[in-house]
Amino acid sequence: MKVFLPPAARWPIKAWVDGVPFDENTLEQVTRTAALKFVFKHVPVMPDAHAGLGSTVGTVIPTRGAIVPAAVGVDIGCGMLAAKTSLRAENLPDSLAGIREAIERAVPHGRTDHGGPNDRGAWGEPPANVVEAWDTLADDFDELLRSTPKIEHAGKVRQLGTLGTGNHFLEVCLDEAGSVWLMLHSGSRGVGNRIGERFIELAQKDMDLWHIELPDKDLAFLPEGSEHFRAYVKAVGWAQHYARMNRQLMLSAAVNAMLECGELPWFELEETVIDCHHNYVAREHHFGENVWVTRKGAVRAREGDLGIIPGSMGARSFIVRGKGNPDSFMSCSHGAGRTMSRAEARRRFTVEDHVRLTAGVECRKDAAVIDEIPAAYKDIDAVMAAQVDLVDVVHTLKQVVCVKG
Repeated sequence: MKVFLPPAARWPIKAWVDGVPFDENTLEQVTRTAALKFVFKHVPVMPDAHAGLGSTVGTVIPTRGAIVPAAVGVDIGCGMLAAKTSLRAENLPDSLAGIREAIERAVPHGRTDHGGPNDRGAWGEPPANVVEAWDTLADDFDELLRSTPKIEHAGKVRQLGTLGTGNHFLEVCLDEAGSVWLMLHSGSRGVGNRIGERFIELAQKDMDLWHIELPDKDLAFLPEGSEHFRAYVKAVGWAQHYARMNRQLMLSAAVNAMLECGELPWFELEETVIDCHHNYVAREHHFGENVWVTRKGAVRAREGDLGIIPGSMGARSFIVRGKGNPDSFMSCSHGAGRTMSRAEARRRFTVEDHVRLTAGVECRKDAAVIDEIPAAYKDIDAVMAAQVDLVDVVHTLKQVVCVKG
C-alpha cells in the first residue's frame, strides 16, 4: 500500500497499487476527491483504479455530512452474483454453443432500437415472475416519484431481469476443483441511470445556487439534512434493491434455460449465493464514527465477507473472503480495471486479437465486443497480488461460456 499526499489534497490517499498501472491522470482525479472538506480520514484506492466520471472507478470515499451522487455513479447498485451448482466439468458437452444460445434466449441482453419498444435488451412482454418482482418494488417507486418525478423511466419493468451492455456479462465458470458456477454482473439498468443523472443534476444546481466552487463539477454534493439528500438516500437505496433483484431474476432464468436446453443433466444450486454491490453508498461505522461510505467500483470486505472479483472475459475470476482491513474501510477491488478507454481498445485491437485472447471461451467473437478484449484490462493476477492484505482467495474461477450484450 502506498500513501500519497499531493499538495492539492486535504486528505491522504492510501492506494493498493503495488505492481499495477496507476497513471498520473487517475492520481490527479483522486486528488480532486481528496480535496473535499467533508471526506473522512483518507481516500482508499483499489488496485483496479482508473479514471471515471467525476470520481475514480476503484475508490472508496468515506464522508461526513454529505454524499457525492456522481461518486456513486449512474449504474447504482451495479454488482456481482455467483452461485455454485451441483454440475461438474465432465457434465458439460463438448460444444458449449447450445448452452450459450439457451442463456441468450432466456436473458435479454444488449440494446437496440435506441432502447425503444423493439429493444432486444428488454422484455417485449415481461414474464409473470418479473411482474411479480416489480410489484414488490412499485409502491416505493411511486413514493419516490412524488418528490422527484423526473426519475420516471419507461423501461423500469421491461428491463428488470435483463443484462444490459458494456462490461455486463453472464458466465458459466469452472472452479479449481472442476465444479460449475454461474456468475453475472449487472446493476439497476435504465431506471438507476435516470436516478443517478437526476440527482447529479440537482447537486450541481445546488452548488450554483450556493456559489460553491469545486475542483470538478461532478463532485457536486448533497448536504446531509437537505431535502435533496433525504430524497437521494431513499432513491439510491431503492435502486440498490432493484439491482439485486435484477441479478436474482437473471440467475433464475439462466438456471431454467440450462435445465431445459437438453444438453445437461438435472442440477441444483448450492444454498450460498454470493451477491455484492460495487457501485453504492451505505451508512457504516469506521474509526469510531458513523460515516457514509461510497464505493465506486469497490466491494465491501469486512472480516468474513464473501465477495467476487472478476477478471476480463478471457481471464480468471475470484471468490474472496474479506479480511476487514480498516485502512481500506474494509473494501477490496471490484475487478481488474481498465487500462484504456473503449475507443482506444477499438483502435488498437482486431477481431483476430480478440479471438486469440478468448480462446477456449464460448463467447461472441465479433467486432462489436472488441472494447471488452482482455488486453484492455489490467492483469487480474497483479491486481490480486496488490491486495493480499484485503482479501483471501476462496475459489478461482475460469469462464467457459460468456454472454455479453
